[in-house]
Amino acid sequence: MTEHRTALVTGANRGLGRSTARALARRGIKIAMTYRVGSDGAAETVRMIEEEGGQAVALRLDISDVASFKRFADKLTDELRTRWGSDRLDILVNNAGVGLFDALEDVSPERFDEQVGINFRGTFFLIQALVPHLSDTGHIVNVSTSLTRHVSPGTSVYSASKAAVEALSRSLAGELGSRGIRVNAVAPGPSATDFNGGAMRDDPELRGFLAGQTALGRVGSPEEIGDAIAALVSPDMRWVTAQRLEVSGGALL
Repeated sequence: MTEHRTALVTGANRGLGRSTARALARRGIKIAMTYRVGSDGAAETVRMIEEEGGQAVALRLDISDVASFKRFADKLTDELRTRWGSDRLDILVNNAGVGLFDALEDVSPERFDEQVGINFRGTFFLIQALVPHLSDTGHIVNVSTSLTRHVSPGTSVYSASKAAVEALSRSLAGELGSRGIRVNAVAPGPSATDFNGGAMRDDPELRGFLAGQTALGRVGSPEEIGDAIAALVSPDMRWVTAQRLEVSGGALL
């Protein structure tokens, strides 16, 4: 079990963020997690982690509010120091995001800006704010999507915003490599989460259709995505950086 490492997982009040926080905590990593709304969900994630023997704290953060990031970074480092005697962050998982799916003719400037502002702009500037607090040989994982490789109707803006995150990951891997910081992207495929209103979790017809498009013949679970992220930030993967790891069960090969 890895000890004395700390991680920040954004958007961990539900879904993939919750599963990632729990997977990291099971490996002995102390968890700071964020939520924008859904404080009850955040408290539930903390409770789950503590029941499994881990330690966690939930902090509110709006990824679209870039102006708040410096204050958040100060609050985070205070929490790490007070709770766990650590003045550095070891792992940053940028999971928080939004998916708004519209056909080309229906995309409004407001919905375009919301997706790009949260998925790409927010991710970029949160990394900028937290890199000074990230330990040398630390890790950044940016959550993308398998939709940057294949296509689906109405996903043009969402997929483009995530493709930007993947390009950012490669660029920052080069820029931060001198400090030993690894930067990778994880691209989940069809998974039974509450994303997009929980469609892949709650609609048996859709789930069956998507399962038929994967090599493994099923949709994934949030736990499988979280476990993949936890494996990627482990010391066993210390020579892996600037990569896009797709966790999709072999979707649309």
